[in-house]
Amino acid sequence: MYKIIIPTRYLLKRRITYFAVMAVALCIFIVLVVMTVMTGLVSEFKQKNHRFAGDCVVGTKSLVGFAYYEDFIEMLERADFIKGVSPVIKSHALIRRRDSERYTRVEIMGIDPAMHSLATGFAETLYYHKDDVSNAFRPAYDPNLPGCILGIDLELQRDAQSEYTYQASPARVGYSISCLPLTAKGALAQAGTDMIDTKTFYYSDNTHSGLPRVDISAVYLPFEQAQQLCMAGAEKRANAIHIRFQPNVTLEEGCSKVAAIWQNFRQEKTGADLAYLLDNVTVQSWRSYRRESIAPMEQEQTVMSVMFGFVAITTVFVVQVVFYMIINHKRKDIGILKSIGVSDFDVLELFSGFALLVGVLGSGIGLFTGWVFLVKINRIEDWLFERFGFQLWDRTIYAIGEIPNRVELKVVVAIFLSAIAACLVGALLPSWKAARQRPVETLQVNPL
Repeated sequence: MYKIIIPTRYLLKRRITYFAVMAVALCIFIVLVVMTVMTGLVSEFKQKNHRFAGDCVVGTKSLVGFAYYEDFIEMLERADFIKGVSPVIKSHALIRRRDSERYTRVEIMGIDPAMHSLATGFAETLYYHKDDVSNAFRPAYDPNLPGCILGIDLELQRDAQSEYTYQASPARVGYSISCLPLTAKGALAQAGTDMIDTKTFYYSDNTHSGLPRVDISAVYLPFEQAQQLCMAGAEKRANAIHIRFQPNVTLEEGCSKVAAIWQNFRQEKTGADLAYLLDNVTVQSWRSYRRESIAPMEQEQTVMSVMFGFVAITTVFVVQVVFYMIINHKRKDIGILKSIGVSDFDVLELFSGFALLVGVLGSGIGLFTGWVFLVKINRIEDWLFERFGFQLWDRTIYAIGEIPNRVELKVVVAIFLSAIAACLVGALLPSWKAARQRPVETLQVNPL
């Protein structure tokens, strides 16, 4: 019973204990808020990359592309584990608005919008044709004009709240797109002053993927027209094939099956005229395909976790100092307990229970205040912006809407257990010192 009563009295009567409790609470508050926001940002960024790429991508980094993609797509469409397949043309080009003299370097993506929406989340990124994706390249003001879909930051401006102002329908704007068509061997298709191929397309919609590099540089064109603009030669070529699996197929299982189909396909095409273009084609999951974009965010999350891990370590030293002070002031209490038969282990257990109580109370306060703060964090930021113009992230630069504030149970449990462990570790040495004290040394009035 004394193992409960004494720690409770120490907690209530010793004001220095409040310092330990508040130190634990503050540390837990900071870690919970930072980890929740950072985890939410990384998770949201991964979801956007997954939506952009689909589940699996078969492709090459070469602008020349690879041939026989139509035959391979037929093989994929016969597989029962695949839900959607989309061939894609990828190249670089210069784009100029017809009423301007300024050129901008962009990345062309030639797609069939209906097929691409089955393989990826492309339809979800559109504004005007979200429910009519098959007509995404038909400008509302003239369906007979060749249309293009622009990354949203190429056409619209983002305000301080990360919101865009849309018109009722796309503005009638023409864009001249200039590209260098390449042959299957990587040579320029034309020589002299005619080496650049230029065509005019008209703004039909925009895509808001939430990926900064895509939204500021991507221009989607109809697949056939992009092929004519970028690929020279009689043999049709594509740069990538995006694939979506059925819901019951895991990513690893689906990619392994696609890789096996690709190996069989390569063997069948051995000896074909353009079989050498298949040598540089890889089969990648969306995580591997978008690794260059995802890795920096994951590294930032890791660095942030390590930094705040060091902050959490300070809790160990705070608890250790507090316990040393309490034990030095309670030497006679310890001597009395040991004089009536309390063992060293019981004393160690008593102060460990006290540390557990400090950890539970401090982490409980920290988790509760952190949860309340996260619930209101977006309203707090809105208020700060209205009053003082302060934002955690400048929405005109970063493609962030609301600050992620969803608290995950596994994060809460991990933080709670870590706080308890930190308190127990911090109290270990002082508790061991208390357990090793001899009653004759602590209860004597004056040393002889």
